[in-house]
Amino acid sequence: MKYEDPKIIAERDKMTSTELVLNTKKRQIRPRTATQGAFIEAMNSHDMVFGLGPAGTGKTFLAVAKAVSEMLAGNVDRIILTRPAVEAGENLGFLPGDLKDKIDPYLRPLYDALYDMLPADMVDKKLESGEIEIAPLAYMRGRTLSHAVVILDEAQNTTGMQMKMFLTRLGEGSRMIINGDLTQTDLPRGVTSGLIEATRILKDVSEIGFVEFTEQDVVRHGLVSKIVKAYEADKARANA
Repeated sequence: MKYEDPKIIAERDKMTSTELVLNTKKRQIRPRTATQGAFIEAMNSHDMVFGLGPAGTGKTFLAVAKAVSEMLAGNVDRIILTRPAVEAGENLGFLPGDLKDKIDPYLRPLYDALYDMLPADMVDKKLESGEIEIAPLAYMRGRTLSHAVVILDEAQNTTGMQMKMFLTRLGEGSRMIINGDLTQTDLPRGVTSGLIEATRILKDVSEIGFVEFTEQDVVRHGLVSKIVKAYEADKARANA
């Protein structure tokens, strides 16, 4: 009989626990790594959670899955998805069309996650009714976001002022999930990331959950993990 480490067995049992299953219309979503499991646990037990780590670790996907599952269960009335409209090292120039046309390219990953979990006609209907709202971060100013799951994606591209503004929008019956990669900031040189600042200032607030992903949690193509690891190794050599 093959021996299995009890710790590995316990971890596997934990990841297949029904408490960590997120139910959407199209499928059930389960964690694929221990850190993903910890992230779902944190979202289940905290009104505000920060997911920190490299691309491809499932932060955005799991956050949207949590929001969808909460809405389908009737626990919240709305899903609000936002991110700062910062160009990723490119000058996109003039974008034609109305305001929605101009901001949609920045918000495409959020749309992709929604359509992966809900039928297209349901997503379109809820977007039209306002039950699902996708908007740039600037549109959050002055609002109180109640009875909603609110997700801030690409949070490393917020300034300190933007982050404080966003976090203080939290209203009654709402949850906030803030995701970002501290190594991929696209802010102008010399501008401190609001995500870096927030993790420093809020790290001791027990009601806020912090989950850190690593390259070991990358669940995209296997090559992505190697790319992330190579860049981190190069950065470590440069700082040595």
